[in-house]
Amino acid sequence: MMANRSVRRFQEDRKVGIDTLERLVELTRYCPSGRNIQPLRYVLVNEDELRCKVFPLLMWAGYFENWDGPEEGEQPAAYLIQCLDTQYGRDCLCDDGLQLEAITLGMHTLGLSGCIIKAFNGKKLSEVLGLGDRYVPRYVLAIGYPAEGVVIEEMNPDKEYNYKYYRTPDGIHHVPKRPLEELIIDKA
Repeated sequence: MMANRSVRRFQEDRKVGIDTLERLVELTRYCPSGRNIQPLRYVLVNEDELRCKVFPLLMWAGYFENWDGPEEGEQPAAYLIQCLDTQYGRDCLCDDGLQLEAITLGMHTLGLSGCIIKAFNGKKLSEVLGLGDRYVPRYVLAIGYPAEGVVIEEMNPDKEYNYKYYRTPDGIHHVPKRPLEELIIDKA
């Protein structure tokens, strides 16, 4: 869990095969599912033409001012677009997060990294992917081999907005985390 970090810059020239994407989606079959409906589906994207159409529809790293996302050569090699199959309802309960965690943990075992993206142009993404009305994009998971380091650090209680991640001049991405004692409500 501690090594499974969000990465926003990739080795774009290192391709991710469709078989690898299928193996990652396979992991979701074993996740718990609210009411066991299993309403989520995935679009697998690793071909350059479609990758180039998906990329500009994504919004990257809101805390990085004046950064529109990875530059050419550092863009994701692949995407998994998680979609809700509305044939099974309008809610997936907590299935989306459970499945994304399973996939990112699986990616880590393969030396891959990713970034779960919720900020994207859903209408345009649906058009580009030809999803129609049945499938509604919920998340985009950018995937590739990492081209940046990420470290976890303790939040600084004296710093305003101490939860914001940041990048240092050496290119290292820093992610502040709350200490355990802040996560447990004292019942005493």
